[in-house]
Amino acid sequence: MHIVDFVSGSFAGACGVAVGYPLDTVKVRIQTQRQFTGIWQCVAATFSKEGVHGFFKGMTLPLITISMTSSVVFGTYRNCLQCLSQARGAGYGPNTKLDVFLSGMTAGVAQTSVMSPGDIVKVRLQCQTASKRGGTSTPKPKYRGPVHCLLSIVKEEGLRGLYRGALPLMLRDTASYATYFLTYATLCEWLTDSGKDKPSWSGVMLAGGLAGIVGWTLATPMDVIKARLQMDGALEKRRYKGFFHCITETVRSEGAGVFFKSLGINWLRAFPVNMVVFVTYEALTKFLRDIAH
Repeated sequence: MHIVDFVSGSFAGACGVAVGYPLDTVKVRIQTQRQFTGIWQCVAATFSKEGVHGFFKGMTLPLITISMTSSVVFGTYRNCLQCLSQARGAGYGPNTKLDVFLSGMTAGVAQTSVMSPGDIVKVRLQCQTASKRGGTSTPKPKYRGPVHCLLSIVKEEGLRGLYRGALPLMLRDTASYATYFLTYATLCEWLTDSGKDKPSWSGVMLAGGLAGIVGWTLATPMDVIKARLQMDGALEKRRYKGFFHCITETVRSEGAGVFFKSLGINWLRAFPVNMVVFVTYEALTKFLRDIAH
């Protein structure tokens, strides 16, 4: 088993959260609240009302949970590749593109159960636009922080509430991680000079960033549904009866284009985040394997 990949994946995920969290907050607000009509309007309104703190609401728990889920993703992916290679018998041989695709898909499924509770807390805190800086006449935030939010969801909705939106989350991540790792592996292959087995660090950065963009292009429609189901009933009366009703109701009231409303900001966020994730992952993996030998 490749333990190193679990460790380096964890650190890589934490670095990715730190880089991308402000834009993730903007993305979630655009997806779930009609008062925000675009990226810059959302940025300006958030900063004006809540200050810089508004972009980092609920970051503590995701920093922990995404470190865990990223560990699961990279560890599962690498070990699945090894298992598929070994299944071919003596000599193993290099992994095929199908191996990469299937391993990425498995990694996406594996991390859903770990990610879902932290993700719903993140989304609810990000969509909480009431500011702690307000005076006595200003409405106070419903949730005081990540732990209070987590306990409130369990109290009001039961343990099942922590897994609201888990189906679109799983559908989002199975497809996106499969293409994410396939894109990264393919680009690294193209960017590797002859006679070498890996690309340069600039090649890793480019491949990681572009892999993130491709992955999020596929993930965005399900990400919208996920966020809406997670927010449903939290701040106002419940609108959706379930997964399919959310899709049909969203299309009926806002048109199919709403599924790609946040695609621009996902692209803007995906490149630097995944550039950092893959550089951190590859560098730390190399370092840990060097000292192990």
